[in-house]
Amino acid sequence: MYEFDDSRLEDPDALRAADHLLRPLAEAGARVRREAVSAEGPLAALDADERPRALITFGPEARLLRAVLEPTCPVPLVAWPRLGLPGWVGPLDIVVVMGGGDKVSLAAAFEAVRRGCRLLVVCPQDSVLARQSASASTTLLPTVTGDPLAAAVVALVALHRLGLGSSVNPEGVADALDQVATDSSLALDATQNPAKAVALELADAKPMVWGGSILAARASRRIAEALRSASGRIVLSADAGALLPLLTEVPPRDPFADPFEETGAEQRPGLVLVDDGMDDEHAAEERVRLRSTALAQDVLVSNLSHQAGTAVERYATVLQQGLFAAAYLQVGLGRA
Repeated sequence: MYEFDDSRLEDPDALRAADHLLRPLAEAGARVRREAVSAEGPLAALDADERPRALITFGPEARLLRAVLEPTCPVPLVAWPRLGLPGWVGPLDIVVVMGGGDKVSLAAAFEAVRRGCRLLVVCPQDSVLARQSASASTTLLPTVTGDPLAAAVVALVALHRLGLGSSVNPEGVADALDQVATDSSLALDATQNPAKAVALELADAKPMVWGGSILAARASRRIAEALRSASGRIVLSADAGALLPLLTEVPPRDPFADPFEETGAEQRPGLVLVDDGMDDEHAAEERVRLRSTALAQDVLVSNLSHQAGTAVERYATVLQQGLFAAAYLQVGLGRA
């Protein structure tokens, strides 16, 4: 059982040992810029000359593409999780494949080429997927960093140029990620560093993570995965309907319990609310209910929020805030 020690968050040796966790997060903005530069040529050649009948996406960030595009996409949009293509897909459709050499991506690319679909592939130039997908109807956006979020940003830029989504500015996303890295710098203590503050709040908790908008909900799932990996604890990301009953059943805290003697006591939940400022009316009501229920049950509420910029910039910001918090939680637990 790992015990959280908040002194590790300010210990130069502990933070130096966690460089493999913190440096990749700090470099996220640079990876977005590298991917945008790498894809400049193919992106410049794209134009919205002919609107497809439908858009089908594959890969690790296919659902992110769908979440961003759905509000404005002028054609039907499917994030397909299964092997191969839906039976109705043909030359009138565009298929987007993101990723490497996994079976699903390779099968999708093979089928798209065989059926004569327009194909947009986001992957390393020397990968099996790039070779498998080569055709006269294929546009390859070469990736160089292996970062799924950076690749997704480039894919969104391409889909905007094809007239299938709103404008996405890679530089704006990169700047947003850089700002999170600055705010979450290891040199700042917990009074100035929101990621360290959230890590302290979750030091002894079993986190429950919730986001209201479509993109905030997606970020909450990614953050829950990171917290689970960082802590080795049960971490739940779910909708309000699933979380509210669990919060209601949390037993009251014993005001006379000695935390130093009750080292084997069961961990209490901690509620993490992800807010990208894009809640609809229903989500706003759920947020109020979750917060009030948690406070009534003496459950600590942590907040990851950002309410400026485009939808993708907001998503990238709240996600990165959560990933930094997870990294510092791992450092505090001595698991780095």
